[in-house]
Amino acid sequence: MVHKIIKLAVTDVRFPTSLEQHGSDAMHRDPDYSAAYVVISTDVGLRGYGLTFTVGRGTEIVVCAVEALAGLVVGKSLEEIISDFRGFYRLLTSDGQMRWIGPEKGVIHLATAAVLNAVWDLWARAEGKPLWKLLVDMDPKQIVSCIDFRYITDALTEQEALDILMKAQEGKQQREDQMLKEGYPAYTTSCAWMGYSDQQLKQLCTDALNNGWTKFKMKVGADLEDDIRRCRLIRQMIGPDNTLMIDANQRWDVGEAIAWVSRLAEFRPLWIEEPTSPDDILGHAAISKALAPLGIRVATGEQCHNRVMFKQFLQASALQFVQIDSCRLGSVNENLAVLLMAHKFQVPVCPHAGGVGLCELVQHLILFDYICVSADLNNRMCEYVDHLHEHFTSPAVIRNACYMPPKDPGYSSEMLESSVHTHQYPEGDVWKTLLNK
Repeated sequence: MVHKIIKLAVTDVRFPTSLEQHGSDAMHRDPDYSAAYVVISTDVGLRGYGLTFTVGRGTEIVVCAVEALAGLVVGKSLEEIISDFRGFYRLLTSDGQMRWIGPEKGVIHLATAAVLNAVWDLWARAEGKPLWKLLVDMDPKQIVSCIDFRYITDALTEQEALDILMKAQEGKQQREDQMLKEGYPAYTTSCAWMGYSDQQLKQLCTDALNNGWTKFKMKVGADLEDDIRRCRLIRQMIGPDNTLMIDANQRWDVGEAIAWVSRLAEFRPLWIEEPTSPDDILGHAAISKALAPLGIRVATGEQCHNRVMFKQFLQASALQFVQIDSCRLGSVNENLAVLLMAHKFQVPVCPHAGGVGLCELVQHLILFDYICVSADLNNRMCEYVDHLHEHFTSPAVIRNACYMPPKDPGYSSEMLESSVHTHQYPEGDVWKTLLNK
């Protein structure tokens, strides 16, 4: 059956999470978790759903960028796209005029992610498989054919990528069975947002511990003395043997990051996440070198623009944990490139998630990484944030602090129509009420 794409619609969907300080950190004090939500319709009735994550103001700009890309998608068939997925990726990222407002970064790349996420969702639905299973069942050559290797062959060639995937064929079925039974290890960021009170932090840590969580991340970077106090509090709550990570969300200069994190070393954080500008590769390298004697590593990637930046981070030994994001890079295609580069450089992947739909989407990628690329769970875990899952038709499922592999066909990216309707900005009922106060 041929699935011709006849329509691409995009909606500005926002949730007022700032009212309760959900998602707050040192740089984002009042985030309203939001999404540019894409629906691709075909002439046979099948639809694909995709999104890219934002935090409120500016979502309307991403929506405009999606609309600018729509003409490159409508009229094509799914079969035409996937027969040359690398070429289709380049079509979206290399348009001779729109490339000037990219290339492969910024608003236009966020829009590309939303569109391509919808295409991958459509493909998985057409095959009747969850996306992770679609990827796992692919021939390695087909996976490689989806990746644009332009600009990264000095770090990873097409043949090297194929060799990695071929080597991981051994034991693949056992790892898939393991994931179906046990799930993929997760950590929680839900306990210690910057705007939460001590009482709220204590209660959330208690609840998380009772639910089997052993890995916790907290936000830092606004005030050093308060960070010391809060780190001490959360370390007391979770105990000496559980894992603690800290996240500054790009707050500091390089020297400031080294000095600040050194003061927090007594609380034994596994990593400092986004210590400085996400564009400063050499700065991250300097921070990594300075903190290594303290046993603290650097994690980053949620705001890394593209595979080229990840390539340079890896080449410069500027990060010790790779944090892919399902909506920052150019969808599955570009994330596949990063997963393979990370494996070659022997750096564990620990995805960024949370937001709106990020947990739902990225779980598919990390399942693929374990089953078909890394074959390793050492120092690996996927972020989980317990917000807004109820707005999705196939919400992420956590059991024993692990992501359980999705079973429904698609990329888990479809939102409930009622949620889209009531949270559409500014016409939805939720926003009409809030904006008229």
